[in-house]
Amino acid sequence: MKGYWHIFALSVLVSIVTVIYNNRAFMILLVMWFLYLYIRKKLRIGPIVLALLFYFGCYFYIPTIDTGMISTTAEQAINGEISGTINSPVKKSSKKIEFVVKEIASGDKILAVAFINKEKNWENKLKDLRYGATCSIKGILELPNHSRNPGQFDYRSYLFSKGITYQLTLSSADNISCESSSLLSSIFQIRTSILNFIISKTDPYTAKWLNALVLGDDSQLDQETIELFQRWSLSHLLAISGLHVGLIVSIIYFLLIKLSILTKEKAQWAMICILPFYALIAGGEPSVWRACLMVILFILLHKIKVVYSLTDVLSIIFLLLIVVDKYIVYHVGFQLSFLVTLGLLLSGKWIASSSNSPLTISLKISFVAQMMIIPLQLAYFYTFQPLSILMNVIVVPYFSLFVIPVMFFMLLLSPFPAPLLLLFNAIFETVHRYFIHLIQFIDQTAYFPYILGSMPLYAVILYYVVFLLCMNAIQRERSLRAMQYGCLIVFLLTFIAVKPYLSPYGTITMLDIGQGDSFIVELPYRKAVFFVDAGAKMSFETNQATDSTYKQVIKPYLYANGIAGVDALFLTHEDVDHVGSVPYMIEGLNVERVFINEFYNIPGETLRNWQQKGVNFNRLKAGQEIDFQNYPIHILSPYRDKQDTNANSLVLYMKLGGLGWLFTGDIDKQTEIEIMKRYSNVSFNVLKIAHHGSKSSTSTQFLEHYKPSVALISVGEKNSYGHPAKEVLDTLEKKGITIFRTDRDGAVQYKFKGENGTFFKYLP
Repeated sequence: MKGYWHIFALSVLVSIVTVIYNNRAFMILLVMWFLYLYIRKKLRIGPIVLALLFYFGCYFYIPTIDTGMISTTAEQAINGEISGTINSPVKKSSKKIEFVVKEIASGDKILAVAFINKEKNWENKLKDLRYGATCSIKGILELPNHSRNPGQFDYRSYLFSKGITYQLTLSSADNISCESSSLLSSIFQIRTSILNFIISKTDPYTAKWLNALVLGDDSQLDQETIELFQRWSLSHLLAISGLHVGLIVSIIYFLLIKLSILTKEKAQWAMICILPFYALIAGGEPSVWRACLMVILFILLHKIKVVYSLTDVLSIIFLLLIVVDKYIVYHVGFQLSFLVTLGLLLSGKWIASSSNSPLTISLKISFVAQMMIIPLQLAYFYTFQPLSILMNVIVVPYFSLFVIPVMFFMLLLSPFPAPLLLLFNAIFETVHRYFIHLIQFIDQTAYFPYILGSMPLYAVILYYVVFLLCMNAIQRERSLRAMQYGCLIVFLLTFIAVKPYLSPYGTITMLDIGQGDSFIVELPYRKAVFFVDAGAKMSFETNQATDSTYKQVIKPYLYANGIAGVDALFLTHEDVDHVGSVPYMIEGLNVERVFINEFYNIPGETLRNWQQKGVNFNRLKAGQEIDFQNYPIHILSPYRDKQDTNANSLVLYMKLGGLGWLFTGDIDKQTEIEIMKRYSNVSFNVLKIAHHGSKSSTSTQFLEHYKPSVALISVGEKNSYGHPAKEVLDTLEKKGITIFRTDRDGAVQYKFKGENGTFFKYLP
């Protein structure tokens, strides 16, 4: 089947897409393509039949990721005990330990999580926790957390995609006992020993980079550095891949030959033996295995004097890894690694052409690599940075020619006397600190990402078809045709960016941020985007608002919808559960205006920060009106200072999608009575229940007077306040009012066009 492996791999790829999107139209397209190859390209029937067998075999082999199939009873946490084998590297941090256990009885994978405390027993237990160890564990068995908002990272789906269904939380070191005896356990113990040895022999700054780039352990790298590399599409440098393996193989092979340690023949056999061991020592990630297996396969084919194309070799490795682990198709590293490698292989002739200067070649490689991963970047991060192509041209050669070789040589030197190691350590730390500062400076001054939102499947398929046609035209030196395809790619990305501005639909979203409020209003044709409150969670350690709600809920929602800026923030009052995320939004987004009530107390530091960021703020009181593109917002309260932040909450009334909406902040019953007296003729359909459903608000008199048909309650799941109060819920139900609440429904959205709209719950 020489020369046909890429067809088999493509059949498997189409099968994977069919499974993931549950759409058999892809099978029809594949059959039509085979008919074209058979009739026009005279492809023999044998490879076509075999390709179809690959398709159907994969179709029934690849698992679907459907978290909705879990029963409601499974949502309940229970005390459990399992016996199994540790099936992953043990990830350790200062606060917790994580590892995957494959249960002996059922074969199920379970994520074990232990939060380290001051128990001395943990020090002894950590020595026994290693890959391959057989353990007995007691703890709380529950389903992982799932996404509760559009755009939010779904931890449950993420674990399901790794074949992990449940999470077991340990409360004490006494709840686990392990025995280690397997070969894999010994190999990973060697890995742990090397990691610890590096930490003991080198400076902490150098150790974290050496362990990350040579041994695949990035747990010591600070989160700011990881996010910096993510923003500039440099993450591939932090994950061991073809670049790292290629350099390391070249160095080892060169040393073995030039130092006359082994002959070429024996050196090649040594590489075949060393690379699988290195793949395990380096953490066993898909990108490592892909690179190592490609080298091994090339050496073996060379020895038996069989010539396979690079594309065939890549296809064979692709199929082999899927056979070994069916869940690997959901692994981001697997997807990125093969996409980039495929793009570089198909563009090899163009990359190697022209002047062949190092700068030109680097620029071409960076261009192809970045263009190949744009759809994946939009799928996972909703944004991409065009300047990352140039950034890769600067950073990749630096890592290739300096960082990775120095790291590897330092690993080799670590067992020997200190002076030479210390010299390398000093050189590396000095140079690398300056270089990282350079990247940070560029990030601060030139980071202007394109936030396009999620990319529809049809656009992904069209993108790759057009890009591959473009690269084919470039390789054939058909400049005009390549330019036409390039313009089509630009048009496609531009269309995705401007699509919201062409849509007549608007959306009102009650985000689930736990015990707090955050509402987002998106007007039709993206005329304006504004918030009513943006709460946050409190840190028990610092008693300050954390950025977790902004990073995990608000920002992902905005980015997923292609929103880079906010026209206005309406802040009802000062409480953290209503305004805690505002500082992070002003720092990270383009916020134009902030509206607060007339009696809102603004700290001086906050006011200075708003002014430095160019944010205009206005104080509002009852009787005022704000107009957003012919959508007026009426202020019903406060009209006097009540010496209470809750009672002074801004109360907003607006009409959207054929319904009247009243946002009430945390007002009390007395304020409700005052609103009834001053605005008795106002009519609204949707009421934001004040103070998360507390019994201090939402009086029967208020409901009987205005007769809302829908109640929105923003409240935390299993909160300690007992919200919403039973008497409030009973009153709403007696009045026949439809209730939406975030603790049960997740985010709630009202999508409208003109005067008609529909409510949607994010959770089933």
